[in-house]
Amino acid sequence: MDLSKAGNAQYLVRRSVYNESTFSEENEKKERVKKTYCERLKKSCRCSSRRVLLIFKSIFPILDWIPKYRWKEWIVGDLISGVTTGLISTLQGLSFALLAAVPVGYGLYSSFFPVLIYFFLGTSKHLSIGPFPVVSLMVGSVVKQYAPDSDLLPDSNNTGNESLEAKRILISGTLCFLIGIIQLGLGVLQIGFIVRYLGEPLVGGFTTAAAFQVLVSQINQLLSLTGKNHNGVLSIIYSLIDIFRDIAKTNICDFVAGLLAFLVCVVVKEINERFKHKLRVPIPIEIIVTIVATGVSYGANLKERYNASIVATIPSGFIKPMAPDVSMFSSMIGSAFSIGIVAYAVAVSVAKVYGTKHNYPVDGNQEFIANGASNLFGGIFSCFCASTALSRTAIQEGTGGKSQFASLISAVVVLIAIMALGRLLEPLQKSVLAAICIANLKGMFWQVRDVPRLWRENKWDSLIWVFTCIAAIILGLDLGLLAGLVFGLLTVVLRVQFPSCYSLGNVVDTDLYKNVKIYKHLVEPEGVKIVRFSSGIFYGNVEGLRNGIKRIVGFDSVKVFTKRTKALSKIHKLIKKGELKTTKNGVISPVGVDNLGYETEDDLEDPQGAEDDGIQTKEVEVQIDWNSELPVKVSVPKVSIHSIILDFSQISFLDVVAVKVLKLIFKEFKRIDVDPYIAACDDNILKKLETCSFFDETIKPDLFFLTVHDAVLYIEHTQTFRDGHDPLLEKISLMKESKIPLEHLILDPAYLDLHEPDEAMRALAF
Repeated sequence: MDLSKAGNAQYLVRRSVYNESTFSEENEKKERVKKTYCERLKKSCRCSSRRVLLIFKSIFPILDWIPKYRWKEWIVGDLISGVTTGLISTLQGLSFALLAAVPVGYGLYSSFFPVLIYFFLGTSKHLSIGPFPVVSLMVGSVVKQYAPDSDLLPDSNNTGNESLEAKRILISGTLCFLIGIIQLGLGVLQIGFIVRYLGEPLVGGFTTAAAFQVLVSQINQLLSLTGKNHNGVLSIIYSLIDIFRDIAKTNICDFVAGLLAFLVCVVVKEINERFKHKLRVPIPIEIIVTIVATGVSYGANLKERYNASIVATIPSGFIKPMAPDVSMFSSMIGSAFSIGIVAYAVAVSVAKVYGTKHNYPVDGNQEFIANGASNLFGGIFSCFCASTALSRTAIQEGTGGKSQFASLISAVVVLIAIMALGRLLEPLQKSVLAAICIANLKGMFWQVRDVPRLWRENKWDSLIWVFTCIAAIILGLDLGLLAGLVFGLLTVVLRVQFPSCYSLGNVVDTDLYKNVKIYKHLVEPEGVKIVRFSSGIFYGNVEGLRNGIKRIVGFDSVKVFTKRTKALSKIHKLIKKGELKTTKNGVISPVGVDNLGYETEDDLEDPQGAEDDGIQTKEVEVQIDWNSELPVKVSVPKVSIHSIILDFSQISFLDVVAVKVLKLIFKEFKRIDVDPYIAACDDNILKKLETCSFFDETIKPDLFFLTVHDAVLYIEHTQTFRDGHDPLLEKISLMKESKIPLEHLILDPAYLDLHEPDEAMRALAF
């Protein structure tokens, strides 16, 4: 259908005016019966062969996708992708191990063991599990907290340094094991929704700050400096001070090698990005740089000639499984929780991106289980926490990877490096690994470009990004993440606390109602104000609703009632003195009394106190036109409306305080003869009002209408009869004057909106 022609389409609806009561009676509203906890438990415990199979498939997703694997079409792509990704994983494992403050060989273990578990438990077909720079840096900060660099001994004492390395390996493995327990527990408890609170702006600001932290930490490796370890608030400032203080001790050989490696990687990566549509496989620049740098270092003997800092030792084969140090759990559980959440958030966010791109689902809870089991298993084998690297996953998908077979093949490549090729990389300079790590941060640094876009789209999201980034840089990654999360939730509260409240007007000859401040040709029903509040109502913003209503209707109902009460009191006194008299209809008329010298608006009495004096509007027998000039010296605010409609179409929830205040608002308007109505109320909100005893003898479900237009038509109809007019006779009179046959009355939809057809047939009797 051509949507540009939709404006020419028309439709005509003929139905009765519905309030909640009449609609429920006509359509037989169902009574929902909630099941008891025992019934729910009994249903969840039912067992069948199909249910067992579905449970096994949910726990082991491999059982679902393996039978559907297209071997002839996909295996070649997975093979090429796996080999390429495996080579990248090998180098990233070595470089990211420096961030985790463990020997570089353990980065290979972290690129191998978690992949095996995720192969069976993961729901993403393209995710490349392994070290991630931000997570590795967070792990490194914890490792250095328990085993700081100050414990390093001179090179001559290798035994002491080996003891420190063993301690760091134990700490990182224990931390990885604890992270696995936390992630696995959250997955079993179905807490996958927790990642929803880590929105895109928050994650973007956090990862950018983490990239800056990674950069600062790698400058020490790039310059071959041994600075002090700093953790906590302002740690990055202290690290920069140490770098500038010790910059004269820079090893020129390491700096030149690292700088050249960085420039080559950046340039070639830019070429890969610009010509990615022409390059089937990106140029593996990290591999080329590593091979060349290793060859140069070995051939020129840089360690002996220039005292270059090299990898030195990469263990061949696997070490024995390690039992975690349970005694450290209590002291590192806070860090483990923050690292685990960040690792999961990054992994599941990337997984969902590629799941959406290739049209397959990613289960958040199962991803928690898969990541938890991977880290639990990896911790036993001395790994540090695994997540995913954005560049590595992009390579796995971009080089033709179709399934987790590509990850399995990449693990085999890493295995070959562990068993045979690792020792060949021992002459490699650490500054080259640091340069490769820094070059991979480009994507995270470029996230800064999101800030202007977010500012244009949503200023709150932009503030969350900036605040989280600054907080993570100043306070550290763990406290920064917590501060960003709290700030993000605070902005949600502020947005809900100060929502928009505006008046609606009718689009002529339709049942549509829009904001009168936005559209020009709108008509507000005479004597009626329609108020829309665009948020849930709770204790924090209910006063905003009251103030919005006051602003739109143009008066304060409490002040009006107080002034009217005071005026009635004075009128009674004047009547008793004989200075005022009443007619047979109860209408007052002055007897030589002027209305000069009104009291000020600030001279108000408490309406509750006025009621305590026994003076109420309903008890006074005289009739007063409150919008006319009064024969007493009281300034009563003018009330120009007789009805108010609260549009509840955008109200998503209510709390107990909101219900009580809403009931008070109804009573305040009713006692000044303004009829309140509610339109477009959701059934759940209506149920909440019933539960909280909102309805009583004066407030009934009849005041609730299905739409705003239903309420407006009802008010116009009742107000016409209240003013003493018979719309049927007026309609007949107009038709006779225009010489229109009365039979046309039945076909008039505008009239039939207000009357039953048999009532219209009464016109034929004239």
